[in-house]
Amino acid sequence: MGLNKSVKRPIKAIDDRFNSIMKAKMCSTRSKVEKPLRSALSNFHASHNYGKSYDDIFADTEFPTDDNGDRIALRVRNLSKIFGKHPEGAIKLLEKGMSKEEVHRTTSNDVGIYDVSFDVREGELFVLMGLSGSGKSTLERCMNRLIQPTSGQVIVDGLDITSLDEDVLRMVRRKKMSMVFQNFGLLPHRDIKNNVAYGLEVQGVSETERLQTAKKYIEMVGLSGYEDNYPSDLSGGMKQRVGLARALATDPDILFMDEAFSALDPMIRSDMQDELQKIQSELRKTIVFVTHDLNEALKLGDRIALMRDGRIVQIGVAEDILRNPADDYVSRFVREVDRTKVLTAGVFMRRPRNILYTSQGLRTALRIMEESDRNTMLVVDKKNHLAGMVESDDVLKAVKSGGVLEDVTICDVPRVKIDTPMKDVIQMMVTTNFPIPVIADDNTLLGVISPSVAAEVLGEGGDI
Repeated sequence: MGLNKSVKRPIKAIDDRFNSIMKAKMCSTRSKVEKPLRSALSNFHASHNYGKSYDDIFADTEFPTDDNGDRIALRVRNLSKIFGKHPEGAIKLLEKGMSKEEVHRTTSNDVGIYDVSFDVREGELFVLMGLSGSGKSTLERCMNRLIQPTSGQVIVDGLDITSLDEDVLRMVRRKKMSMVFQNFGLLPHRDIKNNVAYGLEVQGVSETERLQTAKKYIEMVGLSGYEDNYPSDLSGGMKQRVGLARALATDPDILFMDEAFSALDPMIRSDMQDELQKIQSELRKTIVFVTHDLNEALKLGDRIALMRDGRIVQIGVAEDILRNPADDYVSRFVREVDRTKVLTAGVFMRRPRNILYTSQGLRTALRIMEESDRNTMLVVDKKNHLAGMVESDDVLKAVKSGGVLEDVTICDVPRVKIDTPMKDVIQMMVTTNFPIPVIADDNTLLGVISPSVAAEVLGEGGDI
């Protein structure tokens, strides 16, 4: 009976035996594959620029410049993005002259952008403007490669980032670029200071240093005292200020802003636009700003690129686009814009035909005014600084009574700067009957704006 009794081995003994066998087999397998795997990984890292520093990446690049010698921070050349299968076929149809809609009907591909080329100067606030579906956000995201372009180049400080692998691109983004999104993109479990410091944390900056930097930029965007609050405690405008502070904290050369203020109420939106202008005047970052709001584009942009159906229709400063629209589409786009809020005194000022000098005698002044058939005339000193204005009746009385030109010069004359909006200039003209002088910061007379200019502005669509 004892011979027929089965003997059960402990489970642990079975496990130990199994593990011993597997370990031996794994050691044998590892020895066979370890050496070639290490070699393959080494080759892979070498081909993907592993081990390169940020400075190494830009070591052999040259900063491009434009014809005026201004440095080009971003250069876009023949950039296209086609969504869908077989984008090459869609590109060929576009090259034959097909429209975006025709390409979609023929291939089912969507044309995001096609053959876009332009430069963004260092320190420029460049606005991509267009209606929904025009391709402005796609273009911006191709510029930082959040979307992979189908073809073309994006050159950042002389480096073509479309040719970079993901790891090197990530390094370039961390140091060179930041982005502000429409939906804020804040981390709800982090307080404000640690939201702002997040990019620095990713870069490996010490906690002490990154929190000091975060504090600086929180103060810059007007949120001092909210460092320990959480995003849920803040209004929409305050959240966007945090997003802007976070983008600035890494000290990027290039800042991308995608409809950053579009979700805000009009008054808060205007405040944020003012805040951005204030910060930009101090930091002079290169900014690519996407918006569908023409008034926002005209207010913020050093230059504006108007887009339609994935292509750029016109690039220029606000005055050029308003006064010289490239086609009927742009004309319709700007038709309802209040030009008096956008166009400035510098656009409409003219060189004064006649002026008087403080050194001239009264009789000479009276003769010049009579020959010019003018009842009023501006007076400047020998350095062309505006002294004021004289009226012919006062000059005639002074001639009879004796005196000098300075005695009858009216010093308290309305004057404007070159960047004064025409809306303010026209309001001055309502209460004056003489040309408004335009001066530089040092009071040098640059030109005048005559009352007839008001009719010119209104004739172009302005609204007082």
